[in-house]
Parts: sequence; C-alpha cells; structure tokens
Amino acid sequence: MNDYTIPTATRIGHIHLKVSDLQRSLEFYKDLLGFELVTMYGQDAAFISAGGYHHHIGLNTWQSKGGKPAPKNTAGLFHTAILLPTRRDLAVLLQRLIDAKYPLTGAADHGVSEAIYLDDPDENGVELYWDRPREEWPLNPDDSIMMYTRQLDINGLLAEI
Repeated sequence: MNDYTIPTATRIGHIHLKVSDLQRSLEFYKDLLGFELVTMYGQDAAFISAGGYHHHIGLNTWQSKGGKPAPKNTAGLFHTAILLPTRRDLAVLLQRLIDAKYPLTGAADHGVSEAIYLDDPDENGVELYWDRPREEWPLNPDDSIMMYTRQLDINGLLAEI
C-alpha cells in the first residue's frame, strides 16, 4: 500500500490541522491517501505535500495531543476538499479506500464534479474529488452553472481502472 504517490498535479491551498495522534494522522494522509512527507517539525508536527511542494497539509499536536474530535454541531472545519487531476485518480483512491476497508461517509455526482467523502482519524471531513472539464458542466437556462447532488456511479468510476 505504501507504493502509491498522490498525483503531482493535485492542488489544495494549504491547511494545518490540529490532530490528536500525529502518527495515526500520517498513516491516513501519507500511507493511505498517498501524500509525501516533506519534513517533521520536532516530534509534534509534520508537513506533507503532493509533488514536493513545501506543504499542502500541516499536522500538529501542539494543542490537541490525545484530544477528542470537535463536536459536529459546533463551528469549525466542515471538510477539506482535495482536487485530483483526473477521474481515474479519484477511482484509484476510491479503490485504495475500499481495499483498506476505510469507511466512506458519502459519494456524490455534483454535475461539475464527482466526489467521495470520508473522515480522517480525528473526524475532520475530507472530500476527494475531480472536476469535469468545464465544457461538460451542466448549465441552467440562464447559462449559470447548475450544481446538484446526485448518486455517484461508483461502478462507472471504478471502471476507470
């Protein structure tokens, strides 16, 4: 499972998450999702990326070591959206999650994109998605972008691999 590297063209700004167990979070983000470890910052923080960028995700236990997940009914992070370059890349990650028996919290076709949803070990929401080419985005009669939430064709997605 450790031979996978998330595609270089993957982009998110950068996020820095408070986590309760740094090693457990690295196992999720690095070993399962395929991000690369850039550097450790002492024993309590790690910086990971796609393609050698200085960091897309920072993980730290500075204020949260051994802590509990934030309650769902409070303000805070809803999810981190990780944009993958192709539909096939999303299918490969979905298959890795299935093979690892990692629980999903949802899957959706949004018209402009296809997405799978899950929680990291600290119950931070994670969206893994790819955008359809702009010329394929559905439009409303007034030419505005039509977005919706419909059932994702999981079998069709997995057929990409």
